[in-house]
Amino acid sequence: MIGSHAVRRSVSGIVLLDKPAGLSSNAALQRVKRLYVTAKAGHTGSLDPLASGMLPICLGEATKIAGALLDARKQYRFTVQLGERTASGDAENEVVERRVVPELDDAAIARTLAGFVGERTQVPPMHSALKYEGQRLYELARRGVEVERQPRAIEILDLVAEQWTTPRLTVRVTCSKGTYVRVLAEDIARALGTCGYVVRLHRVWTAPFESEPMVTLEELEASDEAARARRLLPVDHPLRDWQRVDLDGQQADRIGHGQAVDLVGWESGAATQVRMYAPQARFIGLGSVDAQGRLQPKRLMELGL
Repeated sequence: MIGSHAVRRSVSGIVLLDKPAGLSSNAALQRVKRLYVTAKAGHTGSLDPLASGMLPICLGEATKIAGALLDARKQYRFTVQLGERTASGDAENEVVERRVVPELDDAAIARTLAGFVGERTQVPPMHSALKYEGQRLYELARRGVEVERQPRAIEILDLVAEQWTTPRLTVRVTCSKGTYVRVLAEDIARALGTCGYVVRLHRVWTAPFESEPMVTLEELEASDEAARARRLLPVDHPLRDWQRVDLDGQQADRIGHGQAVDLVGWESGAATQVRMYAPQARFIGLGSVDAQGRLQPKRLMELGL
């Protein structure tokens, strides 16, 4: 066990946590933060307590790139209990409505799901962390207060039924940021001629970590310091698709002091975001290059040599 007297040290990297159901994202974050004995930590996109699955946790200097990961697409697997509805759209509240579940076959389900693929709008649920006049919507919902919410644009890239055993339907969805799976599940149930709520929700991945393995809290807690360190992805790992700029020593020094530099031979075009490297392939941060090839630092890292 790590005592309260433990010294905070410079640990930077990304942990792909397989968050267990029943634990809030912040509680999971705090446990990982204590294990790595680091002063700074943050996650990229909350998971509801009822949900399990991938929760990227950024430690140390990796917190500086967390904002660049928030717009990522995600994939979930969820199970809908058809024929019943709860106020929250999940199993945290009592059933408030019951309806007959019609006879459904695989073909009918597939046709219904296909109708959801593409760009659409979605009204956020009252049981969400969005704020209204300084209060979380779920706080208002618990008091029986409902307020108007504006529809938001989302995109469903893929929606596939994985298992159908009356009255439960398991679905896999790949979707854009901001998609509320509970609302999607209710809409699917309604389109199938009944009502429904989510009984299980698992985030399979969040981009750009589609093929990366996750680690559980139990595995981290059972590991020694060296083994935990091996679980860390490098700070620049999720930026692999960003254009790379390699700087010489003088350029890197200027960038490190917050000064812009001109890139010789840069092809003119639209401004773009880049990842910057000093000699010896040392990642030093994020920048932007304008159409004239002028590189401006945006986020600088303190990762050492």
